[in-house]
Amino acid sequence: MSKRIGRLRRRWALAAVALIAIGAATWYAAHPHAVLVPTTPVVTVYPSQEFAVLGATGYVVAQRKAAVSSKVSGRLEWLGVAEGSRVKAGDVIARLDARDVKVQQDVLIRAPFDGVILSRSANVGDLVTPFSSTADSKAALVSMADLSTLQVEADVLESSRSKVRAGQPCEITLDALPDARFLGTVAQIMPTMDRAKATVLTKVRFDTIDPRVLPEMSARVSFLSQPITAEQQQPLTAVASDALTRREGRTVLYVLRGDKAVEVAVTPGRKLGELTTFAGDARSGEQAVLGSLPELGADALIKPAPQGPGLRGE
Repeated sequence: MSKRIGRLRRRWALAAVALIAIGAATWYAAHPHAVLVPTTPVVTVYPSQEFAVLGATGYVVAQRKAAVSSKVSGRLEWLGVAEGSRVKAGDVIARLDARDVKVQQDVLIRAPFDGVILSRSANVGDLVTPFSSTADSKAALVSMADLSTLQVEADVLESSRSKVRAGQPCEITLDALPDARFLGTVAQIMPTMDRAKATVLTKVRFDTIDPRVLPEMSARVSFLSQPITAEQQQPLTAVASDALTRREGRTVLYVLRGDKAVEVAVTPGRKLGELTTFAGDARSGEQAVLGSLPELGADALIKPAPQGPGLRGE
């Protein structure tokens, strides 16, 4: 009797194990596990970047600018310009009340050069004087600048001064116009250092003035080892070279879309450092799988590996 009970217990135990195994297999079939993989971003690059020997930041500054004021004291009777007005040299931009001045001519105030009005400091009815000595008087009527003289003034570290020379080709990018890249040339390197910042002021002129560029825009200058072409300024899509792999005679990239690694066929282009440019259905900002992993297939479930030593995911 006891032997029979023992055999029954063993059979029930084996049946339970079999049921657990079948259940686990069924669950895993319905819930496939994700492959843990390192990832890297798909990025936008510019071929011109490979010629950059140094970078510096600065601001756009008009080299010819003026605060326009009157030579005599008087009450402002008329002001004919506003912010953004374009004027020619000699244009009358303001007039003083003739009754307030003895010299009828110093009455008309004219633009000293061709330029754009940046700001107004006085209004009709204000008392203007060559030198503002009282609280209710104004010295300057308007400030103006010649936008054809725009340059970027950038601070170059003293230790990097040897990498910059007059006439050196440059590429300029502006925070306000992130998709535009401008050609420039080093116009002047100031002959003295800023002791507090350990930098030298470097002026870079625009090879072509773009009407969208305005004074005081923040800028970044890449000093180049050689001149570049317009084609080298065109954006390309690139990824770490290790993310490209060969499968069935094609070059493919596994791109994270949701919780899946979608296989995308690409055509590799030129190499830029550790990156390779490509043409294909992958966009800048997407994450791609690093390395050729045999367990990956089309639409495989994946999970980005955490950042840490030995991983190159970004």
